Amino acid sequence: MKMKRSDQCALIGILDDGWSGLSETARQRLAAADIVIGAGRTLELVRPHLSAGTTLKDMNGALGQVGGWILAARDAGQTVAALATGDPLCHGIASWLTGKLGRDGFDILPAVSTLQLAFARFKTPWQDIKIATCHSADAGEWFVGATPAHGLYKLMRTIARHPRVALFTGPENTPARLARALITAGYGDDTKLSIACRLLLADEQVFAGLSPAEAATMEFPQPNVVLVERVAEAPRPSFGLEDLEYIQRSPEKGLITKQEARALSLAKLRLAPDAVVWEIGAGSGSVGLECARLAPFGHVWAIEKNEGDAANARANAERFRVGNYTLSEGKAPAQLDSWPDPDAVFIGGSGGELAELIKLILGRLKPGGRLIMNFVTLENLATATATLKECGATWDVVQLQASRSQPILDMHRMAAQNPVWIVSASKENL
Repeated sequence: MKMKRSDQCALIGILDDGWSGLSETARQRLAAADIVIGAGRTLELVRPHLSAGTTLKDMNGALGQVGGWILAARDAGQTVAALATGDPLCHGIASWLTGKLGRDGFDILPAVSTLQLAFARFKTPWQDIKIATCHSADAGEWFVGATPAHGLYKLMRTIARHPRVALFTGPENTPARLARALITAGYGDDTKLSIACRLLLADEQVFAGLSPAEAATMEFPQPNVVLVERVAEAPRPSFGLEDLEYIQRSPEKGLITKQEARALSLAKLRLAPDAVVWEIGAGSGSVGLECARLAPFGHVWAIEKNEGDAANARANAERFRVGNYTLSEGKAPAQLDSWPDPDAVFIGGSGGELAELIKLILGRLKPGGRLIMNFVTLENLATATATLKECGATWDVVQLQASRSQPILDMHRMAAQNPVWIVSASKENL
């Protein structure tokens, strides 16, 4: 009878207690295997229990060859057992191997996941956690304004969005580095770290409820897993904050897009959750920061030429804990060539380079991308519409004129704000 393909290969989860922690079925599959594949450390855990004729293949530095090894063994009629840490379907190689062999190409025999074991040590439930990892190349220290290119970016965005995150660390991206990143991101006072080190080994250690300041200078034995528990913030609107909630130059001489114009501009931008956004003329950062909150899986690149306004925008980003926001000081179009192509662009101020900026942006916008501009002067409105016409763009203008109530004696009157022209152009119309 011909052997089924899945019978020829088993992906077996194993922890550091080695053979003693395996199920009887897993032991039988290993004992019967002609070839056993695994990282050097896991191979040593099972080597004494394998027959002398078993071929061992170390996949350290050779992960890309594993699928080929299994296919070659299958063609030769040999049986294979591949070893993975814990549950191969939890940040393991099972998904990758499925792409190489197909879903029917192997059986999966999971062990208790490392995270399950860690939470048992922490004595806390884990059904509500978000799983993440920084077990990757050396990411370097976290810094304010880091872009998606930073190795810790995805992890820090996950922590920003979830109050309980469990993660796998690495030799360089250690719990101490993570603790320092949390302090830099403004989570130093309301976050606790629990670290489980060298689980199931004789020198296992568990550290529970450390503050980031405590963990930042400690050395933790490898390998380890970390639980980040953050006090959930009071819900804050994604957009529509009051103008006075933003730090800005006072009295009203600072650059801030007023709430009414900000709300309409954000609606016109039509941001997807993963949008790449440019903000030209950030002022106090009100539009860009609300863009970042509306696009939690995206990123905002902003530029502001005024040093004082740039400082206020950074302070607002820190105040609202917006981590997917990078602000540069300078005058556009300088620096824009280093930014990724945008899905949406907001121009709140141009420093006299408006026509050049519009042409550059229309050339860089992704398909379906949108350019939104706010003007309070007739001259800038005329320049914008003339440039859009010259470029063959289809555009529209909304004149927004709002009035706000103000007290007068024991009554209220309406005080008109300056009119704002909101110009919209879409890439798909070009």
